[in-house]
Amino acid sequence: MELHISIGRQALTLLDGAGEVLRTYPVSTAANGAGEDYGSYRTPRGRHLVRAKIGAGQPENAVFVRRRPTGEIYTPELALRFPERDWILTRILWLSGCEPGFNRLGCVDTQRRKIYVHGAPDDEAMGTPGSHGCVRMSNADIVALFDLVPPYTPVFIGEE
Repeated sequence: MELHISIGRQALTLLDGAGEVLRTYPVSTAANGAGEDYGSYRTPRGRHLVRAKIGAGQPENAVFVRRRPTGEIYTPELALRFPERDWILTRILWLSGCEPGFNRLGCVDTQRRKIYVHGAPDDEAMGTPGSHGCVRMSNADIVALFDLVPPYTPVFIGEE
């Protein structure tokens, strides 16, 4: 099993072990485009893996801060009370880079940058860039993907 994330197409594709497409989901990558540097708010490219799966058993729209559920459930009213939050909802696939000097270690380390594939509010547009570096998905899609993907699944993020 493998994930391919296309920044250009704003799509995440789940492939089986033989390279056959199982599913394709619309996503939203960084509004600032592609890039690996810490603090760039860009989506890192290259080879990664799913280092950790977080949120199993949490309800849809569960709010996470620093990878921990807050006990809150996202609503538009909650969003109005906290307009500065970057909403990380429902499930998290925490990515780790596999290419030292490009997306692993030092100032380009994907895991230290806290780059995730995660759920987003239902009113967030998918198919267009808009995140702060992570890969956003609809809540229904991240639940489905989360249940299909084991830890250490390879992930490739490219601009194509």
